[in-house]
Order: sequence, then C-alpha cells, then structure tokens
Amino acid sequence: MTDVSAARPGPPLARGVLDRAAHRRTDADWLAEAWTRSRVLVVDDGHVLVRGDDPPELVLIDPADAPQGERFFLGEDTREDAGGSVYFAVAADVTVLPDTRRANLRQIGHALPDLPAGLFITAVGLANWHSRHPYSPLSGKLTVPAQAGWVRTTEDGAETLWPRTDPAVIMLVHDGVEGPDGCCLLGCNAQWPAAGGIRRYSTLAGFVEPGESAEMAVAREVLEEVGVVVGDVTYVASQPWPFPGSLMLGFHATAEVGAPIEVDPTEILEGRWFSRAEIAAVLDGDSHAFGLPFPASIAHYLITEWLG
Repeated sequence: MTDVSAARPGPPLARGVLDRAAHRRTDADWLAEAWTRSRVLVVDDGHVLVRGDDPPELVLIDPADAPQGERFFLGEDTREDAGGSVYFAVAADVTVLPDTRRANLRQIGHALPDLPAGLFITAVGLANWHSRHPYSPLSGKLTVPAQAGWVRTTEDGAETLWPRTDPAVIMLVHDGVEGPDGCCLLGCNAQWPAAGGIRRYSTLAGFVEPGESAEMAVAREVLEEVGVVVGDVTYVASQPWPFPGSLMLGFHATAEVGAPIEVDPTEILEGRWFSRAEIAAVLDGDSHAFGLPFPASIAHYLITEWLG
C-alpha cells in the first residue's frame, strides 16, 4: 500500500496509512475472526475518547468490552512493524473512563499521527452516513448495515445504498503579491459567534453544483459571497470532512490588488483583506486582533501554504 503521507505531505486529515482492505468486507468468516482480535474505536456524535495531549492518544478497546451499536470495519495496518493489526469502529454512547476525555476532530485532528487520524475521520464519516440513511430514498423502506458497515440494504435485499461524499470547494483568494505586503481575502461567516468579542475569519467555501466543475464553483462562490472576480484557480490539496459528509477540494485563486469587497450578508458578516504580516502575527501569537481557522482544517493549511 502507498503511504500517502510520505508521497505528498498535505492537510492534517488528508494523510493516512490504513489499508481499507475492501476485499474483506464481504468475507463474513474473516470478519468474525478478525473482530475477536481487533482494536475498537467507539464513536459518539463525532466524538471519541482520548488520553494525553502530546500527541493525544485514541482510546481503543478490546472487542469484548465494546458497547452494543452499529459496527464498521475500518481496515488493517499492513505495515511491516504493525503485525497486521485490525480496526473496527462502533457507533454508540461513549462512557468517559478514568484519565480520558471526549474530543472531536476540530479539537485534536491536527495533533494526531497519520494512523489514528485515518481511523478517527473514517469512523466519524461512516457513523454520520449511517445515521442519516435509516430509510431508502427510493422506496422509503427500512435499511440495515451490510458489508461490514460499508453499505446499507433494505431488509429484503432489493436495494443497496453506498456512502456518498459531497464535493465542496474551499479557496484562499490572494492578490499574488510576494512578501509581507501580499494580502489574502478572508471572510467571517454570518453564523459564527465571536469568541470574547474577537471575530474569526476563514477562507471562502461552497458546494459544487450539478453541471459545474470545481474550478467553476470556486469562481462562482467567490463572486456570490464577496463580489470579487478571481482568476488563476489552482488546485492545492483535498481533505475529507465528515460533517456531515463532504470532500473539501482546496484551491488558491488570485484577484486584483485591493479588489473591493461586497458581501452577501446572508452568508458573510464581513470580508477583509489581510496582509501576510497580519496573518503571521496571529499565527505566532503576537496578535489577537482576529481569529483564524483551527489547525485541523484545510482552511488553515491553505493559509499557511500561502504564507510560505
């Protein structure tokens, strides 16, 4: 299996070493045996248990101690030094154990090594998909998990549903100017509360519409949200974001220096141009004039890639 993290460093949650072993998902005998020797991650409304801080460690339990809930086969660690470890997830209530705490991807995703990050985001993505598809959208029939949690079928087996991922674009707009005076355009979402009176600003984003390429979506969303025309739309990286089930396609795009901003108030509370010097000061902790995206997000990655 190719180690994506070694081939191309990227956003924190876009790197993984887990072999998903899709050929195992229909092998009931292998799955039953593998469950008995697996390590199990319990996921509860996007949260898991962790212990420690540097880095945080996912709490993986023995299958005999796993609570009742929908079970998903996550994959195998086939690296030479991993001993063929097998991982499952169970969607159930998390009971906080001594010396542990609940945590979500926003809080700890950036601090996790590649294997636990892959386990965490896959488990959350599957759990969210299952929770939203108890019935078939075609017939309204009740559906149940199958193929180790990677599909849902109607009880009569007549219909099969597969997990779906919604493509979304997320883009850092900048003016192409080099050095500390170069600026990027960030927006404060109309739905975000100000923490301690300090507004948080992030990259613009939006879903790809039917009949639209990702690059077209970048230009449309920027124009709709802040009234700025962009060019030179360049793909940077992607990152899964299972809230509820998106794949974030990250881009850089350029606009005229100091282009005037006219926000759509239903989407954006305020849009502003920020210089590299201003962004660097906040990231370094030298300034608290405004907030930036949390480190686990691809928005943070796009900003730091531009900052250079």
